[in-house]
Amino acid sequence: MSLFFAPQSWPFLMAVVLLLALAVVEVLSLLVGFSLSGWVDNLVPDVSADIDPGDGLGHLFDAWLGWLHIGKVPMLAIVVTLLTAFAILGFVFNAAVNAVFGVYPSALISSPIALLGALPIVRVTAAGIARLIPRDETSAEPLENLVGRVAVVINGTARMGYPAQARVKNNHGQTLYVHVEPDSENVTLTEGDSVLLVKQISGSRFLAIANPHPELL
Repeated sequence: MSLFFAPQSWPFLMAVVLLLALAVVEVLSLLVGFSLSGWVDNLVPDVSADIDPGDGLGHLFDAWLGWLHIGKVPMLAIVVTLLTAFAILGFVFNAAVNAVFGVYPSALISSPIALLGALPIVRVTAAGIARLIPRDETSAEPLENLVGRVAVVINGTARMGYPAQARVKNNHGQTLYVHVEPDSENVTLTEGDSVLLVKQISGSRFLAIANPHPELL
């Protein structure tokens, strides 16, 4: 028991506590008809909105989300998998170090190691979950299918090479958040503009033009 309650193991113990808290909240939410999983999924656009893609961070962020299969499986499943893998790997690492050296490693050393080890596990697990989700029960579809759809700029001013955030609905009526930029240097797209997505640059970044048919919005 000393392993679990050692000061060096507190990040992993906190992960276990958080897992238990999520389980309790999920059960209570089901009893009152509230979806914790749906609430967590709705946080994803808000997180990505804080990333400015103009300097390349947006593309990197999109690639990172794709690598972890975020958006393809319920976000709560990814969070639970990450916490579980982080806790198990952390306790195992601490136990192994203690068995060899007789002391527990600092949390500043074990936590990053456990987190890095947990990420591939999240990727593999999420990929497996994605394959188990029936195609006719999910609204997930490739972002490239958004080309030709109308979006509305909701945050920032887009210039060529400096995208702004926009809101668009896919073929299932699901609201998605993408980044748009004009296809020429002398054009800007400002907040509230209706635009037509004409080409996927990469990930959630698209070239857009002013909506030639405003009645389509």
